[in-house]
Amino acid sequence: MVNQNILHVQNLGFQWQAESPFLVTMHHRDAYPPGNEEQGPNVSLAGRKLGEDFSGKDGFSMYHGKTVPGFPYHPHRGFETVTVVLEGYVDHFDSTGASGRYGNGDVQWMTAGKGCLHTEMFPLVHQNQDNPLELFQIWLNLPARSKFADPEYKMLWAEDIPEFESVSENGQKSTVRLIAGNLFSKKSLAPSHASWAKDENNHVGIYLIKMEPKASITLQAVSATLNRNVYFYRGNEIKIDDAVIPSMNRIKLAGDRETTITNGNEESYLLVLEGEPIQEPVAQYGPFVMNSQAEIREAFRDYQQTQFGGWPWGSAEPVNERHAGRFARYADGTVEKR
Repeated sequence: MVNQNILHVQNLGFQWQAESPFLVTMHHRDAYPPGNEEQGPNVSLAGRKLGEDFSGKDGFSMYHGKTVPGFPYHPHRGFETVTVVLEGYVDHFDSTGASGRYGNGDVQWMTAGKGCLHTEMFPLVHQNQDNPLELFQIWLNLPARSKFADPEYKMLWAEDIPEFESVSENGQKSTVRLIAGNLFSKKSLAPSHASWAKDENNHVGIYLIKMEPKASITLQAVSATLNRNVYFYRGNEIKIDDAVIPSMNRIKLAGDRETTITNGNEESYLLVLEGEPIQEPVAQYGPFVMNSQAEIREAFRDYQQTQFGGWPWGSAEPVNERHAGRFARYADGTVEKR
């Protein structure tokens, strides 16, 4: 299944392999039931290893949450998280004093930089209906010069993210949501200040493609050094040149070749990650991504000594009140509401 455009094909699991400047991508898809008064699942949690539940039992996991599903406070240093929520809600709290709730098409871009603690909890806000959740969390590396940047997060609200259609010769459409980068003369919203994506010469692209049956879309050639990966996460099959590829596969494409993707007989959904690699060594241990093992040891020492500023929220897994709506409260006290 290798031709001039396709360099590699790999089956996808829960955690998806990525290439520089990206580190890894996680895909969460959970069929959460109606919520209880605490915004947790209004069903029995018996038989789950609460605090470490990745079971998928009854269609969902609690992850590290014990009352509300999600990820209670944990540290990061040296990279960025780009959290793309397709359905459902995420509650954010961090050690800078920032907080928020986002979902249903929103994207949070968070620079951990020199170090911060944050939570990603999945509040089940609906009591009289199910609370399905689907999101991607993409880890984007920082170059050495930016690894000690001040922590920062910004919201790319669903209403503001560029979305456009590409119509193939047979009239079938592909819809693109452009989270980062430039594509078909369209330009994304700005990333965070310290990001590798801030410099357009790094050609960082993050975009979602929804393809109608029999639609086709052509990705333009960029550079010989570009790392371009297409994650085909839902649908039946797509065709690239003479290769027919089923869903749940990562397809690494040549970055310097124009590549046409043709869809099969069902709607297909793709995530594309591309960018120029950061030509620096990567040392990673859990939530810390640096350039050397000595810097990893330093990260652990700093966290043990400072807790990256401490945790001002009391609970390890705080959530906003049920009817909070979509909002972002930043470290400087500025509040955005949607």
